[in-house]
Amino acid sequence: MERRKFIRNSFLSGAAVTAAGKTFASSKNDHLLPADKPFHLNYAVHDGLFKNNAGDQFTDQIQFAYDAGFRAIEDNGFMDRPIDEQNKIGEKLTKLGMRMGVFVLNFDHWPVHTSLTSGNKEWKEKFLAACKNAVEAAKRCNAKWMTVVPGNYDRNLPADIQTANVIEVLRPACEIFEPHGLVMVLESLSDTPDLFLRRTDQAFMICKAVNSPSCKFLFDMYHMQRNEGNIIANIDTVWEETGYFQIGDNPGRKEPGTGEMNYKNIFKHIYEKGYKGILGMEHGIALPGKEGEIALIKAYREADNFL
Repeated sequence: MERRKFIRNSFLSGAAVTAAGKTFASSKNDHLLPADKPFHLNYAVHDGLFKNNAGDQFTDQIQFAYDAGFRAIEDNGFMDRPIDEQNKIGEKLTKLGMRMGVFVLNFDHWPVHTSLTSGNKEWKEKFLAACKNAVEAAKRCNAKWMTVVPGNYDRNLPADIQTANVIEVLRPACEIFEPHGLVMVLESLSDTPDLFLRRTDQAFMICKAVNSPSCKFLFDMYHMQRNEGNIIANIDTVWEETGYFQIGDNPGRKEPGTGEMNYKNIFKHIYEKGYKGILGMEHGIALPGKEGEIALIKAYREADNFL
């Protein structure tokens, strides 16, 4: 048997994750599945996910991910990168024919404030200025989606007034994005109960009220498992307003197969509904080092093996 085929078969059979990691050191990416065999769904890697195998440069990690069959990235901190770095990432994606997923619309860095929920004019102006900057950043990497987190509860205002404040500021943002075909995706989170946006029905209602193709829901399945559970049924309920998915098993927020969520069934359901968008791999890695990164690839191959 040819050496390349032997190595590839060894990886697929799961005979030894450690052996696969050692192979990289001597023969680059030969242990990975060939680049002409992408996954059924478009999973997006992020900076640092493959740094042990590919090095610290994000563009090198993108190349490694491509060789492993991934065809998309996401980069929460993209707007904070120098413009020359943004251009290099965009050029790398174009060269490989890969897609750009979300970056965070960085008007309010973590930890978040009350921001858009407050109705404060200064926050509104800051947000809309960031929207205009996001349009320019998106052009550099051919991006379509930007993550928006409305902020924390304002304890001085009733919840419905805060909802109205959020809707009121998102509508002019859509006027900025619509001519460029860009979409802000609202993310419901589980990090702290102080966050305003925490449920699927809440995000669905806001998207309906804004009533624009440039305002959709980011269904982060890790956060929604923690806040609600019932993932597949809720995907169906809010499907019409969902523009993007993110992945993370629970507990632990690591790759599929490390927690309680049946991602093979979830991925199969999303695939059969005809989803053609991106699913961001917004999670960590269960095992350390090169071997952990190879195990992550294997976990995605297993979860993606639903046909």
